[in-house]
Amino acid sequence: MATTPGSEEVIFEQPCPIRDVLDRIGDQWSLLILEALAPGTLRFNALMREIGDISKQMLSRTLKQLEQDGFITRTLYPEVPPRVEYTLTPLGQSFLQPLQQLVAWADAHHHTIVAARNQYQAMQEQT
Repeated sequence: MATTPGSEEVIFEQPCPIRDVLDRIGDQWSLLILEALAPGTLRFNALMREIGDISKQMLSRTLKQLEQDGFITRTLYPEVPPRVEYTLTPLGQSFLQPLQQLVAWADAHHHTIVAARNQYQAMQEQT
């Protein structure tokens, strides 16, 4: 936050674009939701089953954030009971390639990271 010289007007600076985006999609659930929607449209309960260990509240909150940021669309059908479907937007689709590369990297290197954690923990226990 800054003020202009000779003025009391407050100007809010734009956040770092990298940090702004990564803070939103880099949480525990967003990437998993985007990956789950990669094959196509899913309903809420199907997303819950696909992801597995996410609570209804957290899934709902994360879906709202992804919709707010333009990664997904939410379509409500006026039926009884109401049907809601979630689909990737063009922005969400454009993120799939980097996401899949990140997932592949994580899969390829997970064992090395776990080994490093275990080694670090062992060293900490010795001191």
